[in-house]
Amino acid sequence: MTELWNGPIVDAHHHFWDPQTNYHPWLAPEANIAFRYGDYSAIKRRYLPPEYFADAAGHNVVQTVYVETEWDPADPVGETRFVEQLRRRYGVPNAVVAQAWLDHPEALALLAEQAAFPSVRSVRHKPGGPESPAEVGQRRSLMSDERWRHGFSALQGLQLHFDLQTPWWNLPEAECLARDFPQTLLILNHAGLPSDRSEQGLAGWHAAMARLAGQPNVVVKISGLGQRAKPWRADDNAWIVREIIAMFGSERALFASNFPVDSLCGSFDDIYTGFKQIVRHLPQAEQQRLFYSNARRIYRCEYDATDTAWPEHPLRSQL
Repeated sequence: MTELWNGPIVDAHHHFWDPQTNYHPWLAPEANIAFRYGDYSAIKRRYLPPEYFADAAGHNVVQTVYVETEWDPADPVGETRFVEQLRRRYGVPNAVVAQAWLDHPEALALLAEQAAFPSVRSVRHKPGGPESPAEVGQRRSLMSDERWRHGFSALQGLQLHFDLQTPWWNLPEAECLARDFPQTLLILNHAGLPSDRSEQGLAGWHAAMARLAGQPNVVVKISGLGQRAKPWRADDNAWIVREIIAMFGSERALFASNFPVDSLCGSFDDIYTGFKQIVRHLPQAEQQRLFYSNARRIYRCEYDATDTAWPEHPLRSQL
């Protein structure tokens, strides 16, 4: 058995926010949206790089990827400006997934404006759609909407990826999207959201993921695996993690914390030590891809670290 990964980490999916200063509708004091982890009031607080690196203590996070936070939809570029200020002050994030509503009448202009920021590599717009497998066929997600797809078609020319967050029963639509736009990288967030851990639920998830894996322009973030009212445990998630790697290969999968959201389910150490335990049987080269080099390559992270000299992030020494 090989050793636990102790090299550098690029956290491929996390968030920063200050809801007392900036407007996030779902983080407003009175907001209470339906959420897969249940009560989320504990994360309605300031969460910036100092808080993140305090949580990540003990793990060698050298780069991070910020993902949009459902900031005020009337001002998506305001979020990117906010993140750029953080990057200049703290040195993170090293890449950004920006907000862009692809079916908006001004979507093309917004995409061009977002792409002009030096750290933006991808955009995200959750496409909605059926809320359970039983609703599939009754309605479709925005991935099948022609105006939304027109916005999606602009990504290739702007050298932008697309971060897709949708539950597994909508993945046949994602498969069509990936096939129709083969030059645009589709980054599936949170492992396809396998929240239903029943035998039937996991079988449906696995079948949908296996079909999606046939599209070479799809990669998967292994993240967001928490379960409502249950602590994060490696034993509960090991099969899912290993099946993703078996289906997509270690070249098309990458680990991420989803912090601070997944702090509702476990500590940063719970999650990352769990990931390390689950894949400790893999060769070090494959572990390196999952924890570090895939995210750095896919998101073209700006910070340059070599395979033999991985410096600590400067914030860690200040905590």
